[in-house]
Amino acid sequence: MGNKYTKRYSEEFKRAIALVDSSGKTVTAVARELGISSESLRGWYRARRRTRARASPVS
Repeated sequence: MGNKYTKRYSEEFKRAIALVDSSGKTVTAVARELGISSESLRGWYRARRRTRARASPVS
């Protein structure tokens, strides 16, 4: 049975992470541009990387 507390990410989260990935800018620079906490964005970015690492098959 699945966990009833499914984590859902906001559109802001998704846009911020995509901007970090596509722009080549640092997490801090993107956070400043978006007016959000760099620590929050850094945490989101790390969480997303861990999620992707678990989801991708090991070669």
